[in-house]
Amino acid sequence: MAGDLFGGLGGLMKGLSSFMPQDDPAVKLLNVQTEVSQLKSDEQAVLAEIGQAALDTYGIESFGEKGEKLLYIRKSLESASQKLNQAKTEKEEVEAQKKKQDAERTCPECGTLNPEGTRFCQECGARLGAKEKRICPECGGQVEDGIRFCGECGHRMEE
Repeated sequence: MAGDLFGGLGGLMKGLSSFMPQDDPAVKLLNVQTEVSQLKSDEQAVLAEIGQAALDTYGIESFGEKGEKLLYIRKSLESASQKLNQAKTEKEEVEAQKKKQDAERTCPECGTLNPEGTRFCQECGARLGAKEKRICPECGGQVEDGIRFCGECGHRMEE
């Protein structure tokens, strides 16, 4: 874990060490630690590629207990991914509901967010929760949301 932390900060530390005196033993140590960390990371990436190539070539069954462990991990990963997607969906639904509630409390005239249960804007007095109005591109008249034709000129409104 500590190696992971250092590995993640290695690039930053290497960049910062370029501003430090290069003959300082602490800077030399930092530079070498960064180099070792990067080489270990590169080694792990190559080992993973070799392992994947061996798995593709010989099949998971040929790796015995390790293959079974990998299958278990893959099933667990699939289950965890489904849980993650479900949690993301739930979060998006909650955020959409909050956004809808905030929109109902936001004044259509001045944009003030009012407290729950308020029927009229506390800033300008406009009625809250009224349907949004659109502007007719033909005559500039106001048309409520959901209305298909402008009441002023009869122009068909885009949905």
